[in-house]
Amino acid sequence: MGRRQTDSELGRCALLALLFLGATSCCVVYTLLSAGLRRTPTSSVLDSIESGDVLGREEAQCCRGIEHLELWGDAVKWGADFKVNSSEECCRACKAMCSGVDGPCLCDSWVFCGNREACGAKFGECWLKKQKYSFYPDRRDSGEHVMWTSGLIFGKGEDIVGLQTEYGVLHIELFPDCAPHSVAYILELLRLRHCVGCQLYRAESRGTSWDSQGNHIKSAPFGPPFALIQGTLAAHGTMFKEIPTEECPQIRRGSVAWVGSGPEFFISLANHNEWSQTYTVFGSLLPEDLEIAEKIAQLPTKLEVWSNIDVSVLDEPIRLRFIRVPFPHKQNTESSQS
Repeated sequence: MGRRQTDSELGRCALLALLFLGATSCCVVYTLLSAGLRRTPTSSVLDSIESGDVLGREEAQCCRGIEHLELWGDAVKWGADFKVNSSEECCRACKAMCSGVDGPCLCDSWVFCGNREACGAKFGECWLKKQKYSFYPDRRDSGEHVMWTSGLIFGKGEDIVGLQTEYGVLHIELFPDCAPHSVAYILELLRLRHCVGCQLYRAESRGTSWDSQGNHIKSAPFGPPFALIQGTLAAHGTMFKEIPTEECPQIRRGSVAWVGSGPEFFISLANHNEWSQTYTVFGSLLPEDLEIAEKIAQLPTKLEVWSNIDVSVLDEPIRLRFIRVPFPHKQNTESSQS
């Protein structure tokens, strides 16, 4: 997975060529720069199931939270009376109250105190909570001084956001228990009335290397084209903090993952078993919306070379914006919390 070179980076290469008057020197600099830009993609926590259903996770070994964050909300289980040994155990206790096939969870957030020295008598407390609106959690405090670790749990159908494009809305299932830092940033973008700067700029079809189910065709090359659409979620006016590496499963058709630590991201149109598990997967495209992604991959492009790899860059970038979709996804109701 390549990163797009900026104009300033290309300009530096040209300047070096002029200063040193040698193509060899320029090539050396370019090679070193490319090594820092080129990364190998990752994969998804999901496998395709029958059409119309949300892509299924590899039943989640994940149960992660964000350190130094305290979420507020109505307690459904008081931590003073419920102590556990780890944040993962606290997370799983909340998940156990969110096991229904459909509908809102009884518990959608958890708060754990795991620093023995800082927590004192509160060490091991696990507070299970219910937010008024799960996509807009009540944050009491955050920062190094906060001794709590917190996380979110979404019920089936509650975990869908829309990525709006001029070609239709791409519905994405988020993975807050596997990629909590990533999902926190997506929820921040969701709160904006705009996402100026967010766009898709690269589009490559499955070509003749992958079939319509995203499976690699025997003896075919692994690209180019590389069966993906790629862009950035860097919104103007919003501070972006590099996303730490979170869950990095195998890339599947529909996987939504960061390039490196973001804000560049990609949506895979194929099962990329040949890619190493390096990138954080924070969501998956719903199967019924893969047709929109495939349409985008067929739009007019021009050839560019990133890190010595041919890539297809859209003639016209596609603007993006996150939107809230009704809950559940196929019904016209809204989630609520007591």
